[in-house]
Amino acid sequence: MDKIKLLAHYASCDISDALVKFGQPLGGTLPNLIRLSANSKNETMVGKAYTVLFAPKDDPRPQIKGGYIDNLPEGSVLVIATTLNLQKKDAPFTKMSNALYGGLMSTRAEYLKSAGTVVFGRVRDIDEHRQLSRDVFAYGLGSAAHGPVVKMVAINEPVEILVDGYPEARVEVINPGDIIMGDNNGVVRVCQSEPLSEIMEYIPKRVEADELVRQDILNGIECNKAQNHRRAGL
Repeated sequence: MDKIKLLAHYASCDISDALVKFGQPLGGTLPNLIRLSANSKNETMVGKAYTVLFAPKDDPRPQIKGGYIDNLPEGSVLVIATTLNLQKKDAPFTKMSNALYGGLMSTRAEYLKSAGTVVFGRVRDIDEHRQLSRDVFAYGLGSAAHGPVVKMVAINEPVEILVDGYPEARVEVINPGDIIMGDNNGVVRVCQSEPLSEIMEYIPKRVEADELVRQDILNGIECNKAQNHRRAGL
């Protein structure tokens, strides 16, 4: 089975646990995104990133005409971001009140069989996304369209996401083709440089071990003892 389809059987927490195991202490998390709309089965969204970048009107780069939505690949996760000067380290994580994405875009994306949408900003037309059972993750909602305040300057190029942290903030770079997973726990990115085959081997073993831990706890075994026993060797 295709690795993307296999990943859809697991939760974002499962992939984060695996990424921590393979040297990513933050587990690939892209924080602060909320699942505002979900697929009809409430399953994990997973697909390869197709990125779109918006910038302020005064950005020196020319505006890309013609839109992006009609070229969205089947199975992809649409990732919409803004330039760093429109992002914030703290809530609401964007300086924009206007929404970057709306219901008509979701309607077309669903027709093209895209897996879902992740917006590092606001979205609007929330009821339309939900009627479509479209997976949509974002920082929040807005009622105004983006056209008056930003322009599209890049399609399917790397985008930068500002994330606060300790001891200092960092910038995450999402590249086209990175694997994006999302569910009720949040959104996780798997870089193309990660050892995906090894990660895929680890995940079911860890999931099985944690289920055994859960059963042990239900049977009265101390949590720490159960974890040490069931996760030994992982």
